Amino acid sequence: MAGGRMKYTVQEAHNTALGQLGSAFISDTTACTPNNDLVFVAVTIVADTTFTALVPEDGVSVDFLSSTTASDAATNGNEITSSTTFSAGTTLYGRWSSITLADGAVIAYVG
Repeated sequence: MAGGRMKYTVQEAHNTALGQLGSAFISDTTACTPNNDLVFVAVTIVADTTFTALVPEDGVSVDFLSSTTASDAATNGNEITSSTTFSAGTTLYGRWSSITLADGAVIAYVG
């Protein structure tokens, strides 16, 4: 593992992007972090959910829960806060090093 990152073949890299390295069911308010320098690549909402934190991988993507302005995430977008409820059946895609729920339940896929 060079530089803290695993090396994958092209096919393995495609599989990991789809969350095929496993998943975690999260239904409490404790921060959940994947092992071995991996990240969560998708989050499927099982029950209506609000988040306390979605921590982006290496600060590459925007942590919308601590963003100071909506323009950090997208031009003319609305700011998403910890009071924003995501409905059951919704799937969020991204790369998060840690997830903390305020309420609800999710399946977080590791990649």
